[in-house]
Amino acid sequence: MPLVAPSLLAANFLRLEEECALINDSEADWLHFDVMDGRFVPNISFGLPVLKAIRPACNKFIDVHLMIEEPEKFAEDFKKAGADGLTVHYEACRHLHRNIQQIKSLGMQAGVSINPHTPVLLLQDILSDVDLVLIMSVNPGFGGQQFIQNSYHKISELRRMIDERELGVKIEVDGGVTVENAKLLVEAGADVLVAGNTVFSSPDPRETIKMLKQI
Repeated sequence: MPLVAPSLLAANFLRLEEECALINDSEADWLHFDVMDGRFVPNISFGLPVLKAIRPACNKFIDVHLMIEEPEKFAEDFKKAGADGLTVHYEACRHLHRNIQQIKSLGMQAGVSINPHTPVLLLQDILSDVDLVLIMSVNPGFGGQQFIQNSYHKISELRRMIDERELGVKIEVDGGVTVENAKLLVEAGADVLVAGNTVFSSPDPRETIKMLKQI
C-alpha cells in the first residue's frame, strides 16, 4: 500500500485552510509542498510564509520539495517553518552530500530528486545517505503535465539498486500520477505517490485519495 501525498500546488489558494482540513480528514499520509524559485525551474510557487501559515492547520507529515538554486541557504528556515522532510535536487547541488547532511542535522528526513533526463545511476554514491529519492515524471515547474513513460523504467532500476543494497530508501514519484497509472507505478517500485490535480480537481478528493491508497 503506497503512501499518498497530495500536492498543495494544485489546491485552491484562496481556501488553503479548508484544503488542509480536507487532507487531515482523508487517508492521505503526507502533504507535498512544492517550492519554486523561478531560477532552477521556470515558475514561482510559494515558500516560507505559506508553509508557516499552513503548518498549524495540517496534521500530516509535510513533505517539502525544493526546486530552487542554493537550497542550503534556506534549509534551516524551512525546518523552523514546519517542514518534516526536505528534498533537494541533484541538479541544483554542487555538494550534495553536504546538503543531505545539513538536512539530517536539522532533524528532517532528507531526500534527493532527479529530473527526467538524469539517470538514477548517478545516485549510487549518495543512496545510502538519503531517506527518499523523488523521481520527477514530468519536467519540474508546472502542474498538470503529461506523464513521461520512461519513468517506469527509472523507478524499476532504482528499486533494484535499493533492494540489492538492502536500504530503507523510499521511492517517491511526482508528475502526472493518476488513479489509472498508480498501480503500474507501485508495481515498478514506487512507495510514495504525489498527486496534485488528480486529487484537488476530483469531484470527491477524499475518495480519490482512498482509491490511490488501495492500489
